[in-house]
Amino acid sequence: MELDRVTRRLIDTLQRKGRQSAQQLAEAVGMSATPVWRRLKELEQSGVIRREVVLMDREKLGLAICAWAYVSLVRHTDGAVEDFERLVASSPEIMECASITGEADYVIKVVVPDMKAYDRFLQERLFKLKGVSSIRTNVVLREVKYETALPLPLP
Repeated sequence: MELDRVTRRLIDTLQRKGRQSAQQLAEAVGMSATPVWRRLKELEQSGVIRREVVLMDREKLGLAICAWAYVSLVRHTDGAVEDFERLVASSPEIMECASITGEADYVIKVVVPDMKAYDRFLQERLFKLKGVSSIRTNVVLREVKYETALPLPLP
């Protein structure tokens, strides 16, 4: 899919202001509603737009603790990667997971109500996996910057 100037402006508007009517988006990008609607459909069909969500304030929802946990696996254990990734997929408290280079194999972002809940998550979920060799946690004191919009420079 071609990301011309108008499509980039459309994507930028969607990322920053969320879903709007085709007319509102058309006004924001300087086009009429029908071509904008077509571009939206193309973005959805091509997978550029994966899904639409509403962003919530985790702290206002009682999720006061945000932790980044660096997880190392035992390399020789059969199925360790699959077991870990299955646990990640089934754990709602894990918001993000990435396979990384460096000292750990994975980094996960975990949000929970309090430290007792984080300890329970570790004890009942992560430490029970046979393939996990170590977990190192950094607790977020405050979020300095939190963005969801991808940087998309306009041509």
